[in-house]
Order: sequence, then C-alpha cells, then structure tokens
Amino acid sequence: MTVLGLTSAEARTRLEASPPRPPPRGSRSYRDIVWSNTFTVFNLILGTLLVLVLVFGDPRDALFGGVIVANTAIGIFQEVRAKRTLDRLSLLAAPRAHAWRDGELAELPVDQVVVGDALHLEPGDQVVADGRVIAARTLSLDESILTGEADQVAKGEGDEVLSGAYCAAGAGDYEVEHVGADSFAERIASEARGTRSVLSPLQRDINTVLKITVAAMVPLAIALVVALALQDRGITESVDKAVAALVPLVPEGLVLLTSLTFAVAAVRLGRLGTLAQRLNAVESLASVDTCCFDKTGTLTDNRIRLEGVEAAAGHEEDEARELLGALAASAGARNSTSQAIAEGLPAEARPVAAEVPFSSARKWSAVQLDGAGTLVLGAPDVLARAGVMLPDPLRDSIERHARARRRVVLLARTGQPLSGEELPGGLAPVGIALLVEGLREEAIGAVSFLASQGVDLKVISGDGVETVQAVALAAGVPGAEAALAGPDIPDDDGALADVALGTTVFGRVTPEQKQRLVAGLTGRGRYVAMCGDGVNDVLALKEARLAIAMGNGSQMAKGVSDLVLLTNQFATVPAAVEEGRRIIRNTHRVAKLFVAKSVYSAALLATFGLAPIAFPFLPRHLSVTSSLTIGIPAFFLALSKSSGPVRREGFLRSLAAFVLPAGLIAAAAIGAAYLLVRGPLDLSVIQGRSAAVVVATAVGLGIVIEVERGVERRRVRPWVWGMVAAFALVFTLGLQVAALRDFFAVEVPTTDAWWVIAACSAAGIALLVAVRRIPWLARMEAGPPDEQGPAAEGLHGYDPADAVESVRAKRSGEAP
Repeated sequence: MTVLGLTSAEARTRLEASPPRPPPRGSRSYRDIVWSNTFTVFNLILGTLLVLVLVFGDPRDALFGGVIVANTAIGIFQEVRAKRTLDRLSLLAAPRAHAWRDGELAELPVDQVVVGDALHLEPGDQVVADGRVIAARTLSLDESILTGEADQVAKGEGDEVLSGAYCAAGAGDYEVEHVGADSFAERIASEARGTRSVLSPLQRDINTVLKITVAAMVPLAIALVVALALQDRGITESVDKAVAALVPLVPEGLVLLTSLTFAVAAVRLGRLGTLAQRLNAVESLASVDTCCFDKTGTLTDNRIRLEGVEAAAGHEEDEARELLGALAASAGARNSTSQAIAEGLPAEARPVAAEVPFSSARKWSAVQLDGAGTLVLGAPDVLARAGVMLPDPLRDSIERHARARRRVVLLARTGQPLSGEELPGGLAPVGIALLVEGLREEAIGAVSFLASQGVDLKVISGDGVETVQAVALAAGVPGAEAALAGPDIPDDDGALADVALGTTVFGRVTPEQKQRLVAGLTGRGRYVAMCGDGVNDVLALKEARLAIAMGNGSQMAKGVSDLVLLTNQFATVPAAVEEGRRIIRNTHRVAKLFVAKSVYSAALLATFGLAPIAFPFLPRHLSVTSSLTIGIPAFFLALSKSSGPVRREGFLRSLAAFVLPAGLIAAAAIGAAYLLVRGPLDLSVIQGRSAAVVVATAVGLGIVIEVERGVERRRVRPWVWGMVAAFALVFTLGLQVAALRDFFAVEVPTTDAWWVIAACSAAGIALLVAVRRIPWLARMEAGPPDEQGPAAEGLHGYDPADAVESVRAKRSGEAP
C-alpha cells in the first residue's frame, strides 16, 4: 500500500534546505506606519513654518515643533502597539495545513509545508500551496479569491490547485509543487504590494473637515503674506506674526486622535480575543443597523450531539442505528452532523462504491456501500419534496421534535446506485436521527443588547424553519414569530428585499439565498453585518458591509471576515459595538475642540493678522493654550468612556453649529481683552498679549466643558472638572514663575488688566452657553430625530462591560 506524503525526517531535511521565507504580510508594515504618521500634509505645513522660525525668528517660538514630534511619536507608538497585538492574533486565525506525515494526518503551520508534502482538504480548508490533486472524492474548490468567478470548480486527479482557493465541497489530497514566494498567491501579492485603505464613514468625515480647513487656510495665508509685505515689517517680526497666525489654523492632532482611537479599540478587543482584520472595522460595526446571524455555531455553540434514533414503520431501531453508523463511518468528507452521528454510533467503515458529499445547496449527502445499497441522509422536508414518502407517524414525529428545538435528519435507503449528484429513485425512509445543539450562554444577553440599540436582527440558516425559529425564540430575537422557508423566498429581487425587511427568521435557505437576502437588505439602505462560521456563510459574509466570523469557524469564513471572534465568545460583539460607538461619539466631540480653534484662529488672522498692529499672540503662546485647552483634553476625552446618541449622519452640520459660534465668540473675547488692555488701559504689548493668552485659556477650557456637556446638557463628569481645574491651576502657577514668564514673553497682568480679563472671559463663556441654548442652533447641532441613534448604554439589563468581564474571566489569563 502506497503511503501518502513524506516522513518527518524527509520534511525536516527539505525545510532546512529551502530558502528562508518572508513572513506573510498581515497588518501594516512598520515602514507604512512610520511613513503615514510622519509625512502628512499638516506635518509638512508645520515643518515649513518651523524652519522659518528657526532660520529667521526667535528659537523660543519653535516650541510648536514639539507638537509635531509628540503627535508623530504617539501615532507611531500606538499603531505599532496595535500592529503587534493584531499580528499575534492573526497567527491564531491563520490557515493551517493538514499534511500526511509518516502516514498520518498532522496539522502544521503553513511555513512548515515543503515541496512534496501531501496535503488533505475538506470543506472550508484553504489551499495553502500550489500543487496537483492526487486523490479526490467529488472535490470542488472556490477560486473566487483568485479569479473573481463565484462558481465552484470541480477538481479531479491530476488537476492543478492554486494557493488562496478554498475547498467548497468534497474531499481530496494534493501534492505540493510550489511554496512561499514561488506560490501563485504570493506572486500575485508581490505584484500588488502596498497598503489598500478602505475609509470608514468617520474617516471620510474627518477628511472632509481637513479639506475644508486647508481650503480656508490657503487664501488666508496668501492675504497674510501680502499684508506683511505691504506693512514693510522686519523679517523677524513678519515671521513671528505669520507663524502665530497660521499655526493654530492647523488641526494637527485630529488625524492622530482618529487613528489613535482605532488602534486603542483594536488593542482593547484584541485582549478579549477579537481580531480586527481591518483597523476601522470596529467603528464600522457601530454603524450597523441590521445584523444577520447564521444559527449553527453563532447563536448555538456548534457542539452537536446525537440524542436519539427513531425507526420508520417497517424498520427496527437497531437497523436504523446500524445503517446510520455505517454511513457516518464510511463517508469520505464529514460535516458536523455526520461527525456527531459517528461519535454517537461508532461503526467500522465499509467499502464505498460511490459518494455524494453533503452540500449546503442540496441539503443531503449519500454513500453507496457494498452490501447495503445507497444510503441518503438529509433534511426531511428536502427529501420529501424529492419524492421520499413519509408515513404520517414519522411526519408527526419530525414536526414534534423540530418544535422542541432538535435538529432532525432523515435516513433513506434504495437499491439503486448513485449516478452523479442526482438523488437515486426508489428511496424509502429508514428512520430519523435526533440531534441537539446548545444555545451559547452569552447569546441571549448579546441579542438583548443589540435589539436594545435599535439593531434589526435576522436569523438565516440552512436548518428547518421550526428548528431555527425555536432557537431564535430561545435567544430572545424580537419578531422571531415571522418566519419563512427558503423555497418560499421569491425569486424577484424587489419582492425578496421586501421579504428580507419584513421577516426575522429564515430556514432551509441555500448559501445563494443567504447572499441574496443580505444583498436585498443592503440595497434598501441597510448597513448590514453578517455573523457566520461555515463555508455556507461565505457568500453572505462577502456581500455584507461588515463580516464577522467565529474563531472556530472554517478558514474560508475567517479569510473573508473583517472581525474574527477568536475566543468564540459572542459577548464580544456588544463590546465591539460599544467600542465603535465610543469612537464615533468621542471623535465627533474632540473634533469640535480642534475646529473651534481653527475658527477663532482664522477670525484673528482675518482681523489682527491683516491689520498693521502687533498680533495678540507669539507662536510660543499658542503652544501653551493649545496644549491646555485642546491637545491634552482631547487625548483624554477621545479615549474615555462615553454615553449619549450616536449620529451617523449630519456630522458636518452638527460640527458647524458648534464651532462657528464657539470660535467667533472666543475670537471676540480674546480680541476684546487685547484691545482694551492696549487701548483704554494703555498698557504694553506684553501686557496685552498676556491678557489674550489668559482669556484664550479660560474660554478654551469653557469650550472643553461645553463639549463635555454636549447638546444633551449632560452632567459633566467629575474627572473632567478636575482636569479643567488642574490645567487652570497649572497655568496660574506658571504665571508666577519668573523664568517661565521670561521664556514665554508674558507678565503678571496688572489689577486693571485682571478686571478686563475676568470680564472678557466671563462674557465669552456666558455668551457661549447662551448661544448654544438657541433652539434652532441646538436642533441643528443635535440633528433631526431620525439621525439620533439610541444611547449606547446597557439597556434591558445588559451591559457591554459585563460581557467584557465575563469574557476576561473565561479566558482566565490566557494571552491574546
């Protein structure tokens, strides 16, 4: 008898002789991370201004250069941290090879596969190296990832297989001919090397803000340069004024904080065993309004066991058990059902004359055994429609068990041989096998949370409608009473979309129908997530806006997914939703800080910058005010917990409703303090600038409080009050230090100047509070009711934080 594959010694010798293989490219490379964080538009702008200050101005005004370094360093550090976490998790989700070594199947990492290895394929397995088929039993591959063609490709002995494809049906073995850089998938990847970036809705919003900022900055900068040229000032004074006017226009930290929140969210979920294969997938999940679940392995725990066997009239139970055991033991390609039967009814494998492996499209499998005829195992309703006559007692028993949430499969037998993939004639029922699967213990809480957040839930499965409906009802899926069987789903796309919107439970559906249901929902404007774990879910996963796979699912399902739940804990989905909504809420809030600064800076530039008078600030002043009122508060606010509505639309309108009045009011308060100290009080430029810096800091901290309160007038969290008070104290104490006053070119304000500062600060903050209470402006900032998402808090007794702690407890210290 010929032994497939290599011996361990042969494989080790070939591996040692082969050239080292580069690691597979997963997350962004270190080079990409450094490049994208260093060479940005705003770093270029600020870097140019920094050079001008260092060459022509006062080096003390180059303090804002520290902002460039800090932003770049923080961005690189956090993304590298996220990369390392994601790379570790990717190893857990990476495909594995099943190689024949020493005559037995061994599971190997892909980089241990060598030329000459014989690799085994079963449904869901990925082809990890190029080769040729040496044995096949109705083997079909999905090569869509290579060719773009969705049809399965049948493979027989001698046919070529290419890395990147997946086994869709049947089973087989192939001999490896090319590995590593010589493989087809790696050659394609090397030709298309580079980072492909798919922007999330939030990233597109931020990019729009940045484009608007740059568009406003260009004409203002040109006007400033012209004004300085006409004023015929000295080069040092001109550079100081230009830098002081232009630097605060740049919302340099906004992009950093967006990528930072994505990276931190990915790390947080990574600790719970959730791999974000796209860094922005967590934020994308927060935009989901419809979530489709496969039943098996997603709502249920994928642990199927045989509960019992019932014989049909004219047959004994022992006979049904014997034939079921023989079928399961002899099948060349087992699925979860046949595996459960094989474990429950151990038997010796018999010679197989022909076989049709299980297919999600057919819903049945068959083997032709020597001396036993042809045995068919499948869904009772599918076989009944194909002509298998079910006696009334057996039909009643099937319906009763289905209502009790048991999976029922029918065993039928005929003396006719198998011919191709067609059901043979003369099939008669022998009996039924009763299978049960447990509901995931966290599924009920997760379903409750998603429903409380306004997410429309759909359960789509290949199992019988009654079984799927029973699981949906047990999990607490709202509207589970509305159920439909796959054969009743309309063919017309428009009618199908109507059915998809109005129905909650779908049973006995094919993979193509799953895909069409998801496409129908997406076509009606829904942001659809699909959760699945099997090969039969892959088409739907590809069609969804966001694909989520279970960690113990097929390699194929994990390969096309955006999020992989490596711990198989469905509780991390609510945790991921909360992370995504936190990202959206916090980024929308901190954007107000950055853009409000840009607005008041633009207003000061358009007035004081173009006028033939000293500017209210030196560049070094802005380093202090920006850090205390924007940079540091934004960092803490962006990474903090948050609550309140999530607005998926109208972001720019809401942003404008806040930043335009806030920025103009801040500019008016700063300008008024500066002019009053310089005019009626007739004090020095240093006293005027000192007053402007104090007012800018006071009003800026007031804006922080208003951002925290939001249009909902939330209660300000104690730590935010503490942060604002600490920054105010730090600023006040800094004014008392002579060395700092000398460095920053400020003075302790006179008593009269303090009165002006107090009056302008109080007036600015009071006016800001009053303006934000104007009804039409508040409505504009809040957005219309249909744009206000539900508050992402633990409703219906379910809290995402509890789910997180539950997962942590179960993992009990395991490394991610």
